[in-house]
Amino acid sequence: MFQPERLATIGFAARRRPNGLVASVMWIAGMIAAVAAMAVGAVLAVFTAAAVAVIALFAGVLVFLAGLAMRARRNLAPRRRAGDPDVIEAHKVDGTWVAYGWERHGR
Repeated sequence: MFQPERLATIGFAARRRPNGLVASVMWIAGMIAAVAAMAVGAVLAVFTAAAVAVIALFAGVLVFLAGLAMRARRNLAPRRRAGDPDVIEAHKVDGTWVAYGWERHGR
């Protein structure tokens, strides 16, 4: 059978509540603990916000420097000439000059 009386004693409500001076001391101790927990939480939140700000600052500097590097790389890249047909390219390979571009297609 179901006996509600036995189950009614389980939980926080079944405990005896202190009366008098002990109750007020426990209430004050609970308030002090709650205020201390909130203060610690606030300090940790400030440290977390400062860490996020520093990480964002370093990320911004990194992106800025990467942009400068990409712009410098783009500016220093050799520019292809719009092709003078009389100019050929030659490289020295094993002591011999090898020329490219002198073959004309269609002849």
